[in-house]
Amino acid sequence: MQLSEQEIIRREKLAGLRKLNINPYPADLYPVDHTSAKIKQDFEDGKKVVIAGRLMSRRIQGKASFAELQDSTGRIQVYFNRDEICPGDDKTQYNDVYKKLLDIGDFIGIEGELFTTQVGEKTVMVKKFTLLSKALKPLPLPKVDKDGNEFDKFNDPEMRYRQRYADLVVNPKVKNVFVKRTKLFAAMRNFFNEKGYFEVETPILQSIPGGAAARPFVTHHNALDIPLYLRIANELYLKRLIVGGFDGVYEFSKNFRNEGMDRTHNPEFTA
Repeated sequence: MQLSEQEIIRREKLAGLRKLNINPYPADLYPVDHTSAKIKQDFEDGKKVVIAGRLMSRRIQGKASFAELQDSTGRIQVYFNRDEICPGDDKTQYNDVYKKLLDIGDFIGIEGELFTTQVGEKTVMVKKFTLLSKALKPLPLPKVDKDGNEFDKFNDPEMRYRQRYADLVVNPKVKNVFVKRTKLFAAMRNFFNEKGYFEVETPILQSIPGGAAARPFVTHHNALDIPLYLRIANELYLKRLIVGGFDGVYEFSKNFRNEGMDRTHNPEFTA
């Protein structure tokens, strides 16, 4: 595997963390009690919080640093102060771990107190931080000049659709599409349920690909020694349930069609 310079450096930092006996991928559950949105909604100076998320930016100024943490609900500013994190003589946690071995994109957990900066920014004063997962690939974050203008945004359509996970991280508004989709499905499900319909499951592997005139994906059943087809539609099986005596049935089905594809036509889709 060909690694970029940044990927090599991140692997060297990974080794550095392990030399300090820090597990870069702990399996323990981290006990979060707040999200960034909840902090902003119920903000109170001096309140103790525990949050977790990705480190998305930081501005290190000697023994102090402002950074941004991103979780599933948004971003919150956090403040790292060496003397708060390392009250004793050992400053390793700040000087080595935070400043030298962490990177943008790493997941960290933070225990801290809320305060408001002089410019009115709601911020978490970090009392303790824990590495939850080390990121070995750099995020495609845009570059920002001194005037606040952004360059090299991650907006190439093909890359965005091929790396949807990266798109979600660096373009948080994309998450609204996923949220709306789930809410739409929930609304449809509630509508059908209230009307007395039954949600069912029908076979995905079918001996006869029926219900539409599309080209199916073909596979083979070894035990029966017969060809089977990924369903191209579910309507025939739903109709059999009506014949069997149900008044109304519905299904959120995954269908597969082995035909041409573009941005709005996927070989695997939901009906």
